[in-house]
Amino acid sequence: MIKGSIVEYIDQQKIIAAVVLQEKKGKLGLLNENNREVNFSEKRLSHISQTYIDTSLARQSIVNQLKQRAKDRDHLAKTINIIELWELFHEEPEEIDLSAMTLFCFDPPLHSDHEAAVIRAFFSDKLYFKFNKMIFIPYTLEQVEEKRRQIKRIEKQERQIQKGSAWINDVLNNKNGSSISADRDVINILKSYYLFNNDSDSKIIARSILKKSPLNSAEQLFNVFVKAGIWEQNENINILSLQIPTFFSKEVLEQEKQLADTPINLFDDPLRKDLTDIPLITIDGQSTLDFDDAISLEKTETGYTLGIHIIDVDAYIKPDDPIDIAARDRASSIYMPDDKLPMIPPNLSENLCSLKENVIRPGISTMVKMNRFFEIQDFKIIPSVIKVHKQMNYAEANLLNGMNDPITTLYKIATQLREKRLKAGAVQITLPEVNVWVEDNQEIGYSKIDRENPSRMLVSEMMILANTLMAKFLANNDMPAVFRSQTEPSQRLFKGIETSLILNFMQRKHLSRAVIGTKPQAHSGLGVKAYATATSPIRRYHDLLTQRQIKAVLGYGNAYSKDELDYILQSVSINIANAGRVQALRKRYWITKHLESMRGSTYEALVLDSYRDHYNILIKEFMLEAKLPTGGIKPKNGDIIQVTVQHADARREQLSLFA
Repeated sequence: MIKGSIVEYIDQQKIIAAVVLQEKKGKLGLLNENNREVNFSEKRLSHISQTYIDTSLARQSIVNQLKQRAKDRDHLAKTINIIELWELFHEEPEEIDLSAMTLFCFDPPLHSDHEAAVIRAFFSDKLYFKFNKMIFIPYTLEQVEEKRRQIKRIEKQERQIQKGSAWINDVLNNKNGSSISADRDVINILKSYYLFNNDSDSKIIARSILKKSPLNSAEQLFNVFVKAGIWEQNENINILSLQIPTFFSKEVLEQEKQLADTPINLFDDPLRKDLTDIPLITIDGQSTLDFDDAISLEKTETGYTLGIHIIDVDAYIKPDDPIDIAARDRASSIYMPDDKLPMIPPNLSENLCSLKENVIRPGISTMVKMNRFFEIQDFKIIPSVIKVHKQMNYAEANLLNGMNDPITTLYKIATQLREKRLKAGAVQITLPEVNVWVEDNQEIGYSKIDRENPSRMLVSEMMILANTLMAKFLANNDMPAVFRSQTEPSQRLFKGIETSLILNFMQRKHLSRAVIGTKPQAHSGLGVKAYATATSPIRRYHDLLTQRQIKAVLGYGNAYSKDELDYILQSVSINIANAGRVQALRKRYWITKHLESMRGSTYEALVLDSYRDHYNILIKEFMLEAKLPTGGIKPKNGDIIQVTVQHADARREQLSLFA
């Protein structure tokens, strides 16, 4: 390389003119048009001229010549019509070298400035030609169209980055959120990045927005959204991250209204039996609004007729209609301390498909004949017309136990049913449950529920019996349905009823995983030969599926084939898991939220497991499992200890305790 040669190189997407001051072992010492000395490899130069500058001149004079040369080349570059050249070559694309392309662009005589101008022109407009090492290749029409779309995407992304960073800055600098109207696409990009981080499809744009804002991490976006009024302070992030639907579509709501406006004359159905004279009762929680099961008991000459009646949801919601598809997407109702997400619209779940007092409803009734010793003699499942005569909550039913029928006798029947299951090998886990709720003023309330109290045990046993008998009915008719099974536990720690918390937790760890399938199999945990899920068709899609299979046997419509059921079960499995997860996480959130204000408070805890760096404990007051760092005391599994709340942060899922 000759000293004084004029060269060009690319720096930060700009072409820079320079002169060679020296060369040493392939490295060039250059003085560029910006009056800066730089070192460059000859391989990185974009153009080498055959013209020179006298390097013995004053430095400023050299820089001025470089600036003029760059200006002249830019002027020449602007005279080149790249589109015309592309139209000339793109139909039969071939390689064109720099010399040939310069001839196409300028009339002779040609010199180095013309070549440099060609490079500058094609460097500034990369839409039509691929340019690499002095070779030009025209893109095809399809490639040009794709590059145009790509350019539009990049330009849109740049606008979004500018809008997003400006919006974040404005939110942080204004007391009342933002004076800049939020761009929906930008907000969705930032939401996605907060919720899914590196799994977000828009992570690259979101990171660019954050770089131009005062924020250091995606975690800080939460407070920006709260300040802007987009999210609430206690926003349910789990629902958003698991993408659980919270609204019903217009199509679903229209069908809901149509169903409500078009009453069914149930008595015109020749397959249904009128059971409205039988006094049905419902027993549920005090805040329950959707009633899907009821119980009846009639005394007979030889004993009793026990009735377990389930609302016939399929009478209203048919396979693959808009509400059915929405229910399948949700798979289950979700009950949380601060909200409820029903599987089907509220006007159905709490009205038309709910067993309300003194209202005629379609039902699927399991009628069980028992002798006076409460032994089952026979049963039948019938489509019915039913009416609830009395609705009561668990507390009211408990007060009537031992004082009034049918509650007293129903409790005796339930007790015998449980004893029979336990003798058959059932594993009864008896852990209390904590009910958590949030008042309108955001006050958090909680109460511990004994699930073994008489009325809860009564209802539980009646539903287990109904599901067991319906499973037997389906099996006898060789009908696939939604069956739940469970193999024997890896170890049995106790028989019968055990009240010890630690033994119940340990036994629960030894239980086999419950399996959902379309064939009846034994359920060891319940102590039954087969078990179907059919008693909560308002709340669980599994139960609605099974109800349809039962009705098909009874003469209503077409049953799902085994393959169809297997496909549906597979498609709803993730939705069911997510529903259970968000329900548990939201309950934990509000308990932890309560503990935020209880710093320094001490609670009794049960040590469940010991690990190298922590203990797994149960805070008994809330039936809340938590981690306790090792150090200080060295308790054993099953020990009762006192733990103190050091720090709690519900949103970050943090709970720090010390013993």
